[in-house]
Amino acid sequence: MNSVGQPLRLKANYKWLGIFAVIGLVLFVLFQILPSTASETLEQQNTKVISKAEAQRAAEAFMQNTLHLEADPSKDAVITYQSNSDLYGYLSREKLLNEYNKTFEKSYPYDVFRVRLAVRQNEGYANIDVHMNSGKVVAFSVTPRYSNYAAAMADPNKSKRETKLKIVEGGLSLEKKEELAAPWLQQMGYDPGKLELSTKENEAGLVYTDPNRAIGRSSLQVKLTFEEGNVHSFEQTFSVPEAHAAYVEKETSKAKWLTILGYGLLTFVLGVLAIVYSALTRAHTSFKRGIFLSVFYFAVATFSTYNMLPVFQGEGVSNFGLVFMLGFQTFFNLVMAALLYFSLVGGDGLWRKAGINAWAKAKEPGYGPYVLHSMYTGYLWAFILMGVQSVIYIVLDKTIHSWSTTDATQSPYNMLYPWLLPIMAWMAGISEEAVYRLFGIPMLKKLLRSTFAACLITTLIWALGHTLYPIYPVITRPIELTVIGLLFSFIFLKHGYIAAMFSHVVFDSVLMSFSLFALGDVPDIIAGIVTIVMPAVVAYIVYLYNRNKKKEEPYVMTPHPGGLQ
Repeated sequence: MNSVGQPLRLKANYKWLGIFAVIGLVLFVLFQILPSTASETLEQQNTKVISKAEAQRAAEAFMQNTLHLEADPSKDAVITYQSNSDLYGYLSREKLLNEYNKTFEKSYPYDVFRVRLAVRQNEGYANIDVHMNSGKVVAFSVTPRYSNYAAAMADPNKSKRETKLKIVEGGLSLEKKEELAAPWLQQMGYDPGKLELSTKENEAGLVYTDPNRAIGRSSLQVKLTFEEGNVHSFEQTFSVPEAHAAYVEKETSKAKWLTILGYGLLTFVLGVLAIVYSALTRAHTSFKRGIFLSVFYFAVATFSTYNMLPVFQGEGVSNFGLVFMLGFQTFFNLVMAALLYFSLVGGDGLWRKAGINAWAKAKEPGYGPYVLHSMYTGYLWAFILMGVQSVIYIVLDKTIHSWSTTDATQSPYNMLYPWLLPIMAWMAGISEEAVYRLFGIPMLKKLLRSTFAACLITTLIWALGHTLYPIYPVITRPIELTVIGLLFSFIFLKHGYIAAMFSHVVFDSVLMSFSLFALGDVPDIIAGIVTIVMPAVVAYIVYLYNRNKKKEEPYVMTPHPGGLQ
């Protein structure tokens, strides 16, 4: 990093960075992109996905011709991507995905388009699940406007929920439920005589098992539920072993506590300290500096929340519920924007008080070329990090047998504007490098007198914030991101905040772009490409805007003699 008062220069060995960047790209492509060698982290659809319009047409035809219900044309259909993450996770953990995809996926998909259509007759709605490749309807449910079934399912107590569901069925006997189920089983292609009934007389619903369709410890189950004497839903899916479900539940609970205590609480403490140090170092910084980035963060975070609106609509959240959730998330985004602002101001003040220019100002000589070189450096380091991440995945797979599953809430299929997904890369790069590197490192170094300890602690806090990702065991991501975070810290200490921010943005942008490539549409593919080059475009615009500023003679960067005191 530069010393305060000296012209801006970024010193980097581009020859060696370039060599390692090429190696990183090769490893990334080899282990995460090529189908024959890739891990499941970035596994893409191999078959063309139908459009949401095609899924809607298939659902409307099924609703009219099979359910004999009429859709309400005055209300728009809500189409979302849904995934059976429990089943996918079990198959992933047991290395059975390829076998399942070849044998069962065409008839029993774990990923579907769920089309939610308003029903004109009873002012309720029907959820119809459509295969994402073939357009075949594989499951459905019909829910009246005032549904006792929905109310019963909302009860978190399992035993009470079962009792309520029995009441909702309307006193149906097991024999009567089988009678109601038979035509639907035949309609969906089953011979009731070849299925084994797993449900007892005192249990709600019906569950049939097909002993001839099994994989690992999972077998095909056909499930029907009932409401007021009629079939409420039909579902066909493979079972998930109880041991696997219990393991996931335990790991998820652990992840929640690690996120709340390890990340949430300690990040809040950093926020409070950022306010304190902003005041203590105000003579060395300006309270105007962090305004633009903080406002940008708030705008992106708020829009990203709105962009996920289909997820909430698909779950049947009321208008009041939507307003409440959006309002709460907006308030949370405002708090995080304030944390970013004070981290920028406090971090800049701490470094400048020590005589080090960690975050260059636009008015400083050489700012344009400095930003341009920071971008070059950021790209090269991002490619290196992608290679490092690929190696980490392989090591963790071979040692702690890590595996991942799906998360429909984060899918671009469930976004109003999927092509805007990558703006979140900018949100992460700007905020996380400011909170955990620009501010966190100098603040903890003052307390601990150790640069490495400061880097390690802030990196661990940051890493624990990613434990709720559907990757197991939950320690997987903290291990991976501790290594990645220490490298981000090294980039920051060597090249400054702007280079670290660019490396983070490029790293996330490349990974997010593959989510757009997976959609398969030309606009989304173009958006993915634009995503990857956008950091270069932004840096070049900054360079052009600042190129006419006074140029200074180059100098050899040396560490500041005072350091952080």
